[in-house]
Amino acid sequence: MTCTWSLIDVNLFSILCPHKYACYKENHTFHKYSKEDYIYFEKDNADKIYLIESGKVKIGYYTEDGREIVKSIHGKGDVFGEKAIIGEENRNEFAVALSDTSICCLSIDTILELMRDNQHFSLKIYKFIGLRFKKIERRLSILLFKDVKSRLIEFLKELSEEYGYNCKHTGEHIIKHPYTQKDMASLLGTSRPTLNGLFNELKEEGVLVYYRNEIILSKNQEMLAS
Repeated sequence: MTCTWSLIDVNLFSILCPHKYACYKENHTFHKYSKEDYIYFEKDNADKIYLIESGKVKIGYYTEDGREIVKSIHGKGDVFGEKAIIGEENRNEFAVALSDTSICCLSIDTILELMRDNQHFSLKIYKFIGLRFKKIERRLSILLFKDVKSRLIEFLKELSEEYGYNCKHTGEHIIKHPYTQKDMASLLGTSRPTLNGLFNELKEEGVLVYYRNEIILSKNQEMLAS
């Protein structure tokens, strides 16, 4: 199976010369995980980064009182475990498969060698890490200081930036996203019934229509500007 990955517009194999491929090939095998299998635990050695070929992975940690905090959920083509690149020696979070998942692991030595050999690739990696940290910090701040409805609206803004587009025919803003309602509830620190109730409330207010993997914002400008 060919393993080609796009990391912030950098195809990981496009910068590997043919004579180097054999050296790196053993670092690009696929690992299969079933739903609820842990890919790594807190305090595990941080010596790899992970690229998702298929499936979905949840990243999070547990508080001292045992509550689970979900930091992010990643799907096909996404990268996680990237803090190892900047010197993390042991994981301070867990990674668990949310469905049957196929992952390609890259050793940190491989990534660091690629970064040494290619300045453009190196800059893209650091940009990726910086943006990822900013996104996680923003989400945790929202979890701590906003009520559930405000969290949902902020999350919809984020989804709109990543997955949204304007429909030429209706003028509505459509968000085609990869999350289930359970995923969203986990990210927002709430329950599925509460989240479902909020979607119904926003629908009654004429703000949106919610489908399984599609959200239509009928008042996009007003909501995103608030």
